[in-house]
Amino acid sequence: MTQDDAAVEVETPVEPGSAVEAGLRVEFGTAPPKLGRKRDHSRDVEILQAAIDVLAETGYDGMTIEMVATRAKAGKATVYRRWASKSDLVIDAVACMKAAPGPGDPVGLPDTGTLRGDLVAMIRPHSIQDNEKKLKVMAGIVSLLADSPELAAAVNTAIVQPRVEINRRLLQRAIDRGEIPADIAIDDLALISPSMVAYRTIIMKQPVDRAFLLGLIDGVVLPAVGLRPPADPGA
Repeated sequence: MTQDDAAVEVETPVEPGSAVEAGLRVEFGTAPPKLGRKRDHSRDVEILQAAIDVLAETGYDGMTIEMVATRAKAGKATVYRRWASKSDLVIDAVACMKAAPGPGDPVGLPDTGTLRGDLVAMIRPHSIQDNEKKLKVMAGIVSLLADSPELAAAVNTAIVQPRVEINRRLLQRAIDRGEIPADIAIDDLALISPSMVAYRTIIMKQPVDRAFLLGLIDGVVLPAVGLRPPADPGA
């Protein structure tokens, strides 16, 4: 190329809207961003619920994105557009499970006039089934908790804390009416039943039924707060 050719090339104007201009914009980072298709979140709830169902049935290792998509009646591409990996999907699914009630939300807690009556009234078929499903989810991801603080936090918020918060409120109510001492360690006592239920389900692989929960109330919780169980355990 001669010096004159170079001068001509430099001085040649670039036509607006031409392919040359577009190439220069890309090269120098001035090209406008491409507008992609707007992400559709309308299926999120169904997909997250499907993920919980599959996780409870198969555990994390057995779970696949295809299984979740099939359960939610969605395409795999739909799931992958929202969650880049299986772990991301699981974290969001667990986080969206029922969270702990707020300070001003009684969540329909029973008020029978006694601590035992309130605890027994919480043993409902639906509650047992719901709790069992949550524990199966926990069992399915327990091996991941140590390596994923975000997942551990989601499990604590969605699975552990709701039951602990209910126990804490029932214990505080018993204190307020003078049924049990005011100096008991509420936070520690509120963890007793959730911890034993989790151990029975995850470690012992045993079911949690009404008989077990009644035995836990009368044999562990009531003695721990200084109350005697009734002479008839089935009362």
